[in-house]
Amino acid sequence: MKTNKRSLKVYGLLVVLLAVLAALNVYLPQGDLAAVVPDQELPASKGVLAAANALIMLLMYGGLGLLGLTLSRKVGFPALWDEAVSNRERFLVPALVGVGVGVLLIAADAVFSRLHPLGPLPHPPFPTSLVASATAGIGEEIVFRLFFISFWMWLISSVLLGGRWEKAVFWVVSTLSGVAFAFGHLPSVMLLYGMEGVGQVPTALLVEILLLNGVVSLFAAHQWRRAGFLGAVGVHFWTDVVWHVIWGVVGS
Repeated sequence: MKTNKRSLKVYGLLVVLLAVLAALNVYLPQGDLAAVVPDQELPASKGVLAAANALIMLLMYGGLGLLGLTLSRKVGFPALWDEAVSNRERFLVPALVGVGVGVLLIAADAVFSRLHPLGPLPHPPFPTSLVASATAGIGEEIVFRLFFISFWMWLISSVLLGGRWEKAVFWVVSTLSGVAFAFGHLPSVMLLYGMEGVGQVPTALLVEILLLNGVVSLFAAHQWRRAGFLGAVGVHFWTDVVWHVIWGVVGS
């Protein structure tokens, strides 16, 4: 019971932090995106957009995450703050994994950028990149890992299969989560490059987006299953710190 209460408190803090960062992001420099969507074309004032972003994070993301937390415990995942998990497993290991994945993304982009005419993938400017890393690390993991995997694991493994083939179901669902996660990034890429349809995306770039996001997803899912949801957040956050924050400055 103590673990459950602490997990809920930590989750509440994560969602509040997500809402604050989502609101703050509206006021930060947007880099290449600002040229595509100038201020005069915004659907509302920045104050209204910031409040709307915060409300969406609190209600929609927060609600999905709560459902995911409940279902994840039904399929045997560690609690968000599980007393059986050490802080080394909860924080240090995911950070090291995330740094390694971030380096892998840099190397992969250097290869794939030579296979199409659009060049390396763009990065948000600093400090937007740091805020975006934290926002993605929490928000995207809530949607694509905590909710998506928990829901489908519960439905397929627990409800339909009666708890059988749990490990196989986990990896199948985690792979599908990675595919959904990758395609979720396509609209922003198309917007930045002025593309009107998926057919305009070069094949090499499409493969890169699927591969890079899929790798992040699988490592995040694995750490979540080992150390709880903070493991997934840690992998995603530190991957983005290396990829977007550090490489976004050093590599530009």
